[in-house]
Amino acid sequence: MPTVAVPPDRAGERLDRFLSTHPEIGSRTRAERLIEGGQVLVDGAARPKRHRLAAGAEVQFPEPEQTQATVEAVEMELSVPYRDEWLLVVDKPAGLVVHPAPGTRGPTLVHGLVGEVSGDGARPGIVHRLDRNTSGLLVVARDDKTLGRLQGMLRRRRIHRTYLALVRGRPPSQRGTIEAPIGRDRRDPTRISLDTASPRDAVTHFTLAEALPGRSLLEVELETGRTHQIRVHLAAIGHPICGDPVYGYGEELGLSRQFLHASRLRFVHPVTGEEVDVSSPLPADLALALDAARTAG
Repeated sequence: MPTVAVPPDRAGERLDRFLSTHPEIGSRTRAERLIEGGQVLVDGAARPKRHRLAAGAEVQFPEPEQTQATVEAVEMELSVPYRDEWLLVVDKPAGLVVHPAPGTRGPTLVHGLVGEVSGDGARPGIVHRLDRNTSGLLVVARDDKTLGRLQGMLRRRRIHRTYLALVRGRPPSQRGTIEAPIGRDRRDPTRISLDTASPRDAVTHFTLAEALPGRSLLEVELETGRTHQIRVHLAAIGHPICGDPVYGYGEELGLSRQFLHASRLRFVHPVTGEEVDVSSPLPADLALALDAARTAG
């Protein structure tokens, strides 16, 4: 994250005003959205937009995004089990990247949502992500104000995300918590691991949903949402996700991707205050693999 020190002549200035004048931010609207989403830190802590800055304080904010002009609409059949005027819950298929990024080729979920959402940058409306080959539910904001509110809820752990994961072996207990910081691997920057020079707190909870011959179906809940978190944490305790080509053993049970599905999403609506609770069944490829695991010797 870029870091800017507050010069003496700007001491006492409000955080939103200070941030909006930075060339990488460029507007009060974007500054407020980032602040409301908890993505701006002052000396390591999130502060409200009215916070008065002290001389020498360090202000951190996310890297600038690509311009919206790079994202053009692509016709795409998407399952949207929940939709209202403020947000969507999308059931992302495996193989689809959530938003454009360096090295990404082809259309992304964002391309398929142009016209449904508004906002700046290459990832308008995106609150959280799923790996390319992880299927399931994610919430998308339809406007910047809702985006800021949802990002703040995510940061405060008020969006509950439940996954189904088929793993090798069986955990020693019916439920457990994995609390281990993760980050880019020291030797291989394409991988995430516990052996990292840039650790970030990561907490994963799991419950045994079904015991199978040599494998287990786990219900997993995220407390934090780091890149590859579930895959890395489960592999770290000796129970890699079946079919995972990076942290597991690759193809098995007819799988061509990791058996990981975001099956349930629960949160209090940031505008109406009503509970949103959406579930997604296993897609066909994972359902077939689960059947195979149940009969495997």
